[in-house]
Amino acid sequence: MAQIFCKKSIKNNIREMSTKITELKAVEILDSRGNPTLKVKALLANGSFGFASVPSGASTGVFEAVELRDGDESRYGGKGVTKAVEHVNSILNDELRGFDAENQEALDTKMIEIDGTENKGRLGANAILGVSLAAAKAIAWSHNMQLYEYIKKLTGNDSFSFPRPMMNIINGGKHADSGLDIQEFMIMPKKQEMSEMVRIGAEVFHTLKKVLQEKGESTGVGDEGGFAPKLSENKEALELIMTAIEKAGYTPGEDITIALDSAAASFYNKNENIYEMSSGKRSTEELLDYYSELTESFPIISIEDPFDENDWDGFIMMTEKYGDTLQIVGDDLFVTNPKILKRGIEEKAANAVLIKLNQIGTLTETIQTINLAKEADFKTIISHRSGETCDTTIADLAYGSAAGQIKTGSLSRSERISKYNRLLEIQYRF
Repeated sequence: MAQIFCKKSIKNNIREMSTKITELKAVEILDSRGNPTLKVKALLANGSFGFASVPSGASTGVFEAVELRDGDESRYGGKGVTKAVEHVNSILNDELRGFDAENQEALDTKMIEIDGTENKGRLGANAILGVSLAAAKAIAWSHNMQLYEYIKKLTGNDSFSFPRPMMNIINGGKHADSGLDIQEFMIMPKKQEMSEMVRIGAEVFHTLKKVLQEKGESTGVGDEGGFAPKLSENKEALELIMTAIEKAGYTPGEDITIALDSAAASFYNKNENIYEMSSGKRSTEELLDYYSELTESFPIISIEDPFDENDWDGFIMMTEKYGDTLQIVGDDLFVTNPKILKRGIEEKAANAVLIKLNQIGTLTETIQTINLAKEADFKTIISHRSGETCDTTIADLAYGSAAGQIKTGSLSRSERISKYNRLLEIQYRF
């Protein structure tokens, strides 16, 4: 028995001591919109490996880390990522071969140093993130850990927690051709077991489809799997959701609440400093009044990017007025950047932050932003992008970091469903 224990101990020690990178390799694949992105493999000396696919956004903040595209119009309309792929296969592979992936922060810092720019524009945040996540998965595998267990270790978090989902069931803005100003109309089932929240969301989603069919509206879906009916005004979308919730057998405001992502930068005229909506032009103050009308009429508990990312006055004004009763989320405002979030905390420009791995470009910086937010009592929401893959990293990130909330789209399209399914696997320890 002692001899068997000794052999196991030696084997485990070898696995733990041989976590140096032996190969990094990337290939060009397609995301959920049919646009190119990267898939990266990290191989360690002990035989452990990890794969990671990188998402891409349509509604992007101007301060995000750079997603490197080729710009060659003869391939994918200029959206190819062969340059980013080559940066992984040559520069990063050469520089990081022999680097111990055990220290995630040191690895990510090394890549930032190799890139040498403020916004990761030389190598591309898509190349750097792919390596960062693939290496983390390889280390987790090396230690016989689930990815969420490794993330918990990196965050220094005390416990795991299933996130409350924000389910995007009507798409607007840049995510659909619905004509709606607001980009995402989401439902949030009351916090309970993950499986129950998924079930409730699916039931409302399918009921909404029937409601739309009865009204002769389109049931085609947008980028994030939500329906994209041609509607004249945002309130009409909210009324349809209220009907679907009730017809599914639930009480709005009690069983299910509503969240919005305005993505206000998409309808902000920077030259005139005015918000141009289908119902008319609005100043910052007038748009704030409009949100007040919506929250009084519907059980809305969260609004993301209610103003343009440069309209800090609007965010500050809204937080001061409604911060005690409403979750005001900065996405384009903060772009998962701890430096920008620090300013937001100091100026009280929101009370929640959206977390997107590819906005900042490394797992380490993402975790730094999560921890900074929690220290300031900001809510954290782990988020997908409109251009996704079936990679389920964000599900593990949400659970392992105990973020509290997750955005991963609607209850259709496999790249959205894969994240819900991963959370169900975690719940059932499958």
